[in-house]
Amino acid sequence: MNVPMITVVAGVSGCGKTHWICQQLRKTSAAENVIYFSPGTGNVPIDQIRLNAEFPEVKVVSEQQELEFLSQLTGSEMVYIELGFYLELKAIEQILGNLSYQSVAVLPPHLEDSEYHVWAEKIVKGINIDTNITQNQIWRAPTIGQVIDEESLNEFWYELSHGAYGKVSRAKGIFDVADGRSLYADFVLGVPTIDFLELDLPRHLEGRPQRFSGLEVWGQKLDESAIKQTLQDCYLSDGAIAQYQEQVKQILNEETIQ
Repeated sequence: MNVPMITVVAGVSGCGKTHWICQQLRKTSAAENVIYFSPGTGNVPIDQIRLNAEFPEVKVVSEQQELEFLSQLTGSEMVYIELGFYLELKAIEQILGNLSYQSVAVLPPHLEDSEYHVWAEKIVKGINIDTNITQNQIWRAPTIGQVIDEESLNEFWYELSHGAYGKVSRAKGIFDVADGRSLYADFVLGVPTIDFLELDLPRHLEGRPQRFSGLEVWGQKLDESAIKQTLQDCYLSDGAIAQYQEQVKQILNEETIQ
């Protein structure tokens, strides 16, 4: 088997691991021969969906395909494996066995003498986040089939990022909104909030979407039941979804005619 160039990327939460991988993909002309794998994300593969929307030619390996991962390396030129901070660094040995790889750590500029510095062959300066924050609670929820009013989503995201449901240090999600778009949301405590990013996916304007959507929240003393209930309160009914979709289709048709 011809082994591709394998790069394993690790670092603390919110420092910019996926962003750095996207930067590398933009520099290469052989993206159709690239594999991306991020183990441990379970049924909420937010980063995988975001990356695949921007780079549809990249082969994204799902959590369910981990056992077949090595057999999929044939024919690939490059492989990026992103280790979430919740995984031990030695977990990569269980995945790759004896295969060689380049280890890259994306870290805040002020962090020194960490386990990542010992492990990595290359250190990349990432976002200057607070590494003293303890993240001991995670809440994940797939929301496939749900459509959210964008105004309600903005209000929910503001509350989530401003402590209404506990001390949130990191939150990210992908949401289907009423006008058929798929939006990516990202929050890191201490980092200026950015607007939602529209993913390069077709507008869904026929009933409930079956593509992935979901939310992941890390923090302390999270009120999980309140997060769940508020999120559910943002969901639109079948009738409201149909009404919004009909309005958007009419607008798009009028723009096409003009």
